[in-house]
Amino acid sequence: MLVAGIMKKDVITISPLATVREALAVMKEHGVRSLVVEKRHAGDAYGLIAYRDVARSVIAEDGDIDLLNVYDIAQKPALQVSQHLEIRYLARLMIQYAVKGVLVIDNNELQGFVSDTDVVGSLIDRALRDT
Repeated sequence: MLVAGIMKKDVITISPLATVREALAVMKEHGVRSLVVEKRHAGDAYGLIAYRDVARSVIAEDGDIDLLNVYDIAQKPALQVSQHLEIRYLARLMIQYAVKGVLVIDNNELQGFVSDTDVVGSLIDRALRDT
């Protein structure tokens, strides 16, 4: 099975210039734990901001959620894969780089997002089909 079969296509994005407070509000509004950080220009890379980035920068390091911008704490560039990659290779990359979410990029454009929950869910579905 390919990444295209499990990726989420409706990805919530945020401007890199948004404050961390705004990012947290968007996360809460959409019920997600991470957001894709938009590119600032055509040659730029997508990023990712997750709860753990906020926890590290704001809670552990006493950062101010109104003074920090998303680009200050986001993972950039975020780990990216093609939608044509097999899920087993995606799982290996996620384990190797200890990430919980990966951007799906083709032709330098965002196609979707895959979380570790999506990968494990596909494994469960396959296991149940094989019984």
